[in-house]
Formats: sequence, C-alpha cells, structure tokens
Amino acid sequence: MKNKLNINRRDAIKTMALGSTAMAIPSLNSDSLSSKNEPLKGNINHSVCQWCYGNTPIEELAQEAKKLGLVGIDLIGPENWNILKKYDLDSTMCNGAELNLVDGFNDVKYHDKLIPRYLEHIDLVAKAGYKNLICFSGNRRGMDDELGLKNSVKGLKAILSYAEKRGVVLHMELLNSKVDHSDYMCDNSNWGVALCKELDSDNFKLLYDIYHMQIMEGDIIHTIEENHKYYGHYHTAGVPGRNEIDESQELYYPAIMEAILKTGFKGVVAQEFIPQNRTNNGFDSLADSIRRCDV
Repeated sequence: MKNKLNINRRDAIKTMALGSTAMAIPSLNSDSLSSKNEPLKGNINHSVCQWCYGNTPIEELAQEAKKLGLVGIDLIGPENWNILKKYDLDSTMCNGAELNLVDGFNDVKYHDKLIPRYLEHIDLVAKAGYKNLICFSGNRRGMDDELGLKNSVKGLKAILSYAEKRGVVLHMELLNSKVDHSDYMCDNSNWGVALCKELDSDNFKLLYDIYHMQIMEGDIIHTIEENHKYYGHYHTAGVPGRNEIDESQELYYPAIMEAILKTGFKGVVAQEFIPQNRTNNGFDSLADSIRRCDV
C-alpha cells in the first residue's frame, strides 16, 4: 500500500503536464503580444536605435517606426533630422557632438575639442525642436574614478549652463566595461549618480542602458527604483548577446517597464538590440519587443 501511495514525483509532473494543456499559460510570443494591429497603450514613449538597423536606409526605418507607433529614433545626427521630420518623428537621443566613446569628459585633454562641439550641437538640437543629446565619460586609461569624476564635472560645467538656457538635456550613457566597452569609466550607477549629484542640474541625466547595467551590476528594478530621478532615458537589449528581448535571455522586460512607469517616468525607452531574426529586415522582432515593453 505504501508503494502505491508514494507516487514518483517525476511521474506525477509528467501526468500533470500531459493533462493541463487547456490551462497552459499563453506564450509571450502569442499574437496578442506581437500584433501590429493593436494600438499602443500610450504609457511608454517608444523609440529604436538606428545603428541596430545599420543596413536599412534611414527612410525605411523611419517609415517602419511610424507604422509601429514609435515617437522617434535614437542616435540620429543633424544630417538625417530632415528625414525624421518628414515622418513626424523625433530624434529622441541626438548624437554627433561626441568625439567617440573612448575620448570623453573624464580627461581634460579632450575638453578643448569637446566643449565647442557640444556648444554647437546644443544649438542645433534646440533649433530642431529636440531635447536630448548624448555624451560619454571616456576610458580610464589608468585614471582613478575620483579624478575622472572631477575632470568630468569641470568639462560638463563649461557647457551645462548653456544647455539649461537652450532647454537641452545632456545624457551620459552607462556602458558595460566587461563585455563591450573595456576600460570605460561610467560603467556603474554609483559613479554616474555621483556625477549627477555634483552637477546638480535637471539638464544632466544618465542614459540607463538596461543591457549594459545587467552585465555590470544586475538588480535592475531595485536600482531604477532607487535612482530613477537621475535616469532620463532608457535603452533595452537581451542579456546575454544583445539580441531580442524574448525568452532566450535572462531579463523580463514587462516587469522592468512596470517599474519604470511607477517612478513617474515620462521620457523615452529605446530598443537597442541587434535582431537575430532578420525576417522582414528584423522589423518583426522590433514589433514584438515594442509589445513586450508596452505595459
């Protein structure tokens, strides 16, 4: 009798699985999540990073962005703003003032080049009716974090008052130094938040890249809850691999988006994954990812 009652756990799980098809939880790949026909909810301002679709003409990307209900495209410089305006899209994170990703504000020897470039681009961004302009810390190259912070404050203060006057918000991006951007200084929230506190301006924020910060520090939702007032913009991508934000990766983006919404965030969330699925030039993956983030 004891053997009959002592049902093997593995067999029981198999039996439950076979008998529970009708109660199965819908897959996140269901039509209800990825359908292009349903209007977006309007709680999140969605965008996409142009470089992830680098082989796609900017006009084709703009057309698709408009179809999907995006408000704009990230990382577009002045040379292509006319195309965005044609489709009533914003350059949701402007670029072009930076020298590159490795020579940034943390090193005073680059200030003489960076400051006039940023003053010029602040004007361009403002005249175009846009708001956000990206910047970078640069690499450490043996420099300690304290000196890099001091140098960054010095360089950014030289342009910040003008950004305030013109209504432009500078965003320093948080990048991982473990996988993609070896030696980059602004590779953690603590350093970035310390910089924000030193500058003490609503016109300087951090671009919180969820992909990069999952690699560097994890604890994404709690970090957003704690530091959200310093985050002015968000980027997404799947971890590991920087591909689709589906079940193949370790982050659950609907919960992250819910956490962002609870902070009262009114800015932009931009998809920055490299689509592995190239069906429809990768736009099917983009549509699916927008739906996953449209909470």
